[in-house]
Amino acid sequence: MTGLLKATTKKSKPTNPKMTQDDIVYGHIFDAILEQRLPPGTKLSEEALGEIFGVSRTIIRRALLRLSVEQVVSTRPNRGSIVASPSVSEALQILKARNVMELAIVELAAENATSEQIAKCRAMVAEEHEAIALNDTGRSIRLSGEFHIELAAMADNLPLMSFQRSLVSQCSLIIALYESTKQHNCSYDEHTQLLDAIEARDKVKAMALMKTHLDHIKSKLNLHDETNAQDLHAVFSNVLKKKA
Repeated sequence: MTGLLKATTKKSKPTNPKMTQDDIVYGHIFDAILEQRLPPGTKLSEEALGEIFGVSRTIIRRALLRLSVEQVVSTRPNRGSIVASPSVSEALQILKARNVMELAIVELAAENATSEQIAKCRAMVAEEHEAIALNDTGRSIRLSGEFHIELAAMADNLPLMSFQRSLVSQCSLIIALYESTKQHNCSYDEHTQLLDAIEARDKVKAMALMKTHLDHIKSKLNLHDETNAQDLHAVFSNVLKKKA
């Protein structure tokens, strides 16, 4: 078994034994982007990633290809891959798409959510609250993103779930680039209110709350700030420690 297969982060879910090496590498990179540990423009060296995760460059390429399909990684001919860096115009388009997507998701979630799913989301919000209290910004950002992905699972619509994963991670890149403050971008109180409306099967209220919630996220963007690329070995230091 490679070091990769043994590697999990303290924040990650237990590794599923059915997951492939591609899945695990993909998951680590996806989480690093969601937590904003891999900011826009970071070069994703296949050689460095292969060394970090203890797998072949073929496996790294497959994971990067999946991320490029989700538009969170840009693959450049003969120049390798980088974390996507949306322009202002692209950012506005992504935010508009997310507005349309999230409203459809909460409408369906109010119809289809199970009590188990709602309980899972409430536990996620509690974890988010804890992360904010501990000033664990990366974890709180990841949990906020996972909350929105879990809402898509409640909608019980696989295409929406796929699109949502891509949009949430792309929005994390936009926030990393353009957020005017480094404060937490999602209010856990708003998340709780959304869950209350979904549990009450109140589609109209859920959609109104989601619109307000997304407006708050957008209001914190100034569409001017830039960020610097990070060293891959520093970003995935947790994986290297597991291999040591």
